[in-house]
Amino acid sequence: MAAQLSPGDTAPAFSLPDAAGRQVSLADFTGRGVVVYFYPKAATPGCTTEACDFRDNLSALQRDGYDVVGISPDQPEALEEFAKDEQLTFPLLSDPDSTVAKAYGAYGEKEFNGQSSVGIIRSTVVVGADGAVRTAEYNVSAQGHVARLRKELAGS
Repeated sequence: MAAQLSPGDTAPAFSLPDAAGRQVSLADFTGRGVVVYFYPKAATPGCTTEACDFRDNLSALQRDGYDVVGISPDQPEALEEFAKDEQLTFPLLSDPDSTVAKAYGAYGEKEFNGQSSVGIIRSTVVVGADGAVRTAEYNVSAQGHVARLRKELAGS
């Protein structure tokens, strides 16, 4: 398992295709904060809950100076369908070999319903406008996570 990130670490650079196949890079957000969240699979119940929560809170996060990017191992076509079905208005990026997830410490052994497996660990990393990690949370809950994150970001 890759080492997890900590506040103060430099966020690993990335460039991945979005749902339309356009490359989106961490550098595109220079000068603004960005919430980079990793989720296991588009259009599954937990991932839909989390994505819709980010969608519903996007304008408030943007007012506070943060953009949102979701990253999963899904192919761009699946991301495009997910974004359309759920009216998601932030970039969803395709990381099919989990290279970026591994660099962010969001890949490894996890447990679900008593079963152990290896894959994407639902994680959120907040990168400041300076490119440094402000907060890194692993094994987050799909429900209620965004509200707690907003409180945390508003208080900092």
